[in-house]
Amino acid sequence: MAEAMTTGRVRVVAKVVIGLALVIGAAQLTGIPSRLSAADSEAPAPSPAQVSAKPTVTASATVSAAEIPAPELMPAPAPIEDGLFVKRVLKIAEPFEHGDYVWDDAGVPAGPLVITVDLAAQTMSVFRNGYEIGAAVIVYGADEKPTPLGTFPIMQKDRHHVSNLYGAPMPYMLRLTGDGVAIHASDVAYDAATHGCIGVPSKFAALLFAQAKLGDRVIITNGKMLDTGALPAAA
Repeated sequence: MAEAMTTGRVRVVAKVVIGLALVIGAAQLTGIPSRLSAADSEAPAPSPAQVSAKPTVTASATVSAAEIPAPELMPAPAPIEDGLFVKRVLKIAEPFEHGDYVWDDAGVPAGPLVITVDLAAQTMSVFRNGYEIGAAVIVYGADEKPTPLGTFPIMQKDRHHVSNLYGAPMPYMLRLTGDGVAIHASDVAYDAATHGCIGVPSKFAALLFAQAKLGDRVIITNGKMLDTGALPAAA
């Protein structure tokens, strides 16, 4: 499910949304800037998430202190969908165009690798130990061969893979499903699509291939919002 094919797909919403609401400690996170060019964006920025107030207990003057129940504590925010906590997003000065990517893992500690993909934004992000170390514009499955949504483990790695269905090269292949959907190097152009795979720029694919291990998770969504608020950006 590899080779790119021409399609007339209309440009999609170009917010960098990464497939799930993420949490830093007890902070509620809001707003991540667009990474695609303004020409690719047709939707207004989302409103910040609303944070519910911490419940309080008010004592009556006729009730003794011993009878006053302890305040109900707001539970700490739980990690959503697979427990990814974001500690940093990359600083990207210019809007993304098709074929663009950034990578910066300098000083980032070792830790679990999580890849998030949002089809609506045509964007992939790579997190190691909660730090975003890579981001790229992608191509994905055409309407008749859609890219599946969900969370997938990396099942296979093959540097020089060739599709057994289409005979097309799939360099730096990271297989996600038993029927051939994978992440791999591709020609990432505005009018390109795949047979269900996720195509990324070749240099980005090589960097990702070097980092990814079997079992690492890939979370694919279609327009769910990542709220990041005041997350620190890479210097």
